[in-house]
Amino acid sequence: MRTVAFEKYEGLGNDFVVVDLPKSALSIPEVIAICDRHRGVGADGVLFVGEPEPAMRVVNADGSTAEMCGNGLRCVAFHFARRGAGHEPLQIATDAGAHRAHVVSSQGASAIVSVSMRAASLVLDEIPVRADGPMIDAPMRALDRMVHVTAVSMGNPHAVLFDDVGEARLALGPAIQDDPRFPKKANVGFARMREGARSAMTLHVYERGAGWTEACGTGACAAAVAAVETGRARRGEPIDVHLPGGVLEIVVGAREERIQMTGPARHVFSGSIAI
Repeated sequence: MRTVAFEKYEGLGNDFVVVDLPKSALSIPEVIAICDRHRGVGADGVLFVGEPEPAMRVVNADGSTAEMCGNGLRCVAFHFARRGAGHEPLQIATDAGAHRAHVVSSQGASAIVSVSMRAASLVLDEIPVRADGPMIDAPMRALDRMVHVTAVSMGNPHAVLFDDVGEARLALGPAIQDDPRFPKKANVGFARMREGARSAMTLHVYERGAGWTEACGTGACAAAVAAVETGRARRGEPIDVHLPGGVLEIVVGAREERIQMTGPARHVFSGSIAI
């Protein structure tokens, strides 16, 4: 048995254990044990930041690896700021490429962090998704109904629906995530546009490796991209994405441009766990 020091963070209720260790330092069973909400610390995943340069590696609560995590990246940027990096922008390496992040403001244990996310991709092979043509509001049969799906990569695969499916999303989320047309599975977002002077939507995400989540940063970006591509929102204007845990501001520019995500991060507590 050994003791591992950690920091607990959350971004809109999407919570993480951050350890200053390389990913190889913990086994998958150890990560699962740490994330256990009854016998461990409790988290949606472990974020490893123990690299010579600013970096983040993500292992989900079920032991699977995620290429990227937007809420996690805001937490890691705040972690580096608390460790002495201050509010200076940082290039943080991830398995989906480097992302520029900086702490816009902070007060005590809380911060607002802006991240220059990677440009979204709608290319089928890059998502990846198996389809005969573009997956933009494309009809797709799932369970016993026809839905319309926009497939987006934010370095990880997303399927976004604007159909009004109600409580059927509870079954549709897992079904679409595991659909063989998504060979690496997908984070499934159920979005609904909201009325108002400024573009806004409500979003629920069934996330790979975590299930229904309080918030998903890459999912918010993917849903904003889907809204722009389908004419539901305007390119270049802020979109408020209302998730169960709170609101993220997303700006989608030209297709080849990086997407801007701004939202909160909070340090919850420090601790150590015997594993």
